[in-house]
Amino acid sequence: MGLVAQAVASIALIMLLIIITQTEASGQVRKRDEPPHPLSKVALHRSRKLLDSSVTISASPDLLGQNGQTAAYVTVSFKKQKGAAETDWIGVFSPAKFNGSECLQDLNATYYDDTVPFLCSSPIKFQYANFSSPDYVKTGSGLLTFRLIKQRADFAFGFFSGDLTDPVLQAVSNTITFSDLKAPVYPRLALGAAWNEITVTWTSGYGLDEAVPLVLWGPEDNKSQFTSPASTLTYIRKDLCGPPARTVGWRDPGFIHTAYLEKLWPRTRYFYKFGHKLKNGKYIWGEEGFFTSAPFPGEESLQRVIIYGDMGKAERDGSNEYNNYQLAALNTTDRLVEDIENYDLVFHNGDIVYANGYVFEWDQFTEQVVNITSRVPYMLSSGNHERDWPGTGSFYQNIDSGGECGVPAETYYSVPTRNKDRFWYGTQWGLFHFCVADSEQDWREGSEQHKFLEDCLRSVDRQKQPWLIFLAHRVLGYSSGSYYALEGTFAEPMARESLQELWQKYKVDIAFYGHVHNYERTCPVYENQCISNEKDHYSGTYNATIHIVAGGAGAHLSAFTTIETQWSLVQDFDHGFTKLTAFNRSSLLFEYKRSSDGLVYDQFTITREYKDVLGCDDTNLQQFCPPKTLAT
Repeated sequence: MGLVAQAVASIALIMLLIIITQTEASGQVRKRDEPPHPLSKVALHRSRKLLDSSVTISASPDLLGQNGQTAAYVTVSFKKQKGAAETDWIGVFSPAKFNGSECLQDLNATYYDDTVPFLCSSPIKFQYANFSSPDYVKTGSGLLTFRLIKQRADFAFGFFSGDLTDPVLQAVSNTITFSDLKAPVYPRLALGAAWNEITVTWTSGYGLDEAVPLVLWGPEDNKSQFTSPASTLTYIRKDLCGPPARTVGWRDPGFIHTAYLEKLWPRTRYFYKFGHKLKNGKYIWGEEGFFTSAPFPGEESLQRVIIYGDMGKAERDGSNEYNNYQLAALNTTDRLVEDIENYDLVFHNGDIVYANGYVFEWDQFTEQVVNITSRVPYMLSSGNHERDWPGTGSFYQNIDSGGECGVPAETYYSVPTRNKDRFWYGTQWGLFHFCVADSEQDWREGSEQHKFLEDCLRSVDRQKQPWLIFLAHRVLGYSSGSYYALEGTFAEPMARESLQELWQKYKVDIAFYGHVHNYERTCPVYENQCISNEKDHYSGTYNATIHIVAGGAGAHLSAFTTIETQWSLVQDFDHGFTKLTAFNRSSLLFEYKRSSDGLVYDQFTITREYKDVLGCDDTNLQQFCPPKTLAT
């Protein structure tokens, strides 16, 4: 085997990607000796010795975003005079210096087998040369269109022969770049620690030694009333836990800034503009936006929340990215953007990007959802593809995060945790109270997180916030997913044993999960038994928690077991998301919508009075009722 083929032997596993990632997302644990990603050892060559002057490739235009755009399409033309093949492909690289001989001095990490890579980093994405040029093999000429986003560095395209199993770099294009590379981009709104606080997070190329980050904001009738400073965070290669995040998947994340907008008036429309003040006094601004602040706790008004998990990202130009099994993510994104005026808040319940250590995909995801995150708060929970890595405090000792071990997720997005590495928190919106668990860290009785979850559930004032919602990425309640059925538990082992007493004691209305990529709804269930015969409308005294699996927002679908589970009411093998609508403190509407068309395919209502969740129902789990005595 030649040097090039030997160096990239693992890339031959590209066709196994679907199999490997399906296994991960179904909850199965990869063995440590399995490759963390088929492309994780991309290392083509050190030098240009294999470049062929008869092969040409060029891209245009070479300057993008001159009017402030953060995404643009580039046309790549190429010609191979002899030997054109169906297996020739074009890779997109950023920064543009991706040959090892050009960037060797910038590398300071330990790579697989302790060898210097032939490439500085893996390609961001790729496409076969004949994708849009069916006569390419005959003519040797072709055109491709790639969509690029602003990511603080320039781009170049490489022409490769030899397919993915024995790739040979034969030509490199000219450099493509965006104007204002460091400009602030991709705003992400989130709920703050207090009910009347909103955070604004964004990405830029400006460190604190160059500029001061800030947000200009105010109510719609006085837009520039306030100015708030922003914190600045970043991470470096050694902050990550392993390959490929620390090796070929590494890309400089730039700087992440977060400003805290406090003491907001309830249900008020606010203007905001984020940016940086340079040392010379000049201001560099990102896009302007608006958001509506939260209603006062207990306020009876129309309040709407979107909840889903396992979305990921996909490429709008049709090119191939590493985890090429999240194509429905674009449908979910588009349905939510189209309906942005009809909801107030989003929870993305784990498995956010599926970057799996290819950290440049975090930029691509923030760009994909920016038309959502710039207008409504976007809240995360932690999933296995964000957090799991051996020896880092993860409850599951697998390598699903690709060496990220939670660092990008904890940096790119803001959530109101006391400690970002303890990714559990409570938050509220009007009539709703949410207790968000981190399923990737210990949640069993006696653990730090279990104590937090009980405090979160116990602290809710049900007179003000009657709708109590529990969220976790992995299924800690009930699922008819095929993997959980094979486990024999229909959930994560030990989960219900540790948590169901809390759900029952504190009368949790609905518990949401992801991880299993489908939709499922249970009856109100306790100890595997339906506690109510109602199917689509629940009324009267609380009896048990309804469990929802909503993990079909984008990633490949997960099969259901053929075993009939009596607590499972509705199952849908399709992509979709869920919506909660509180009309007042007595009426709640749940809807499940498919991502393909945005139509409702399942729904139920809850009608309940405050007294129905305040007191203790003696007929239901009497051990949880406080002792009673007669007055003397």
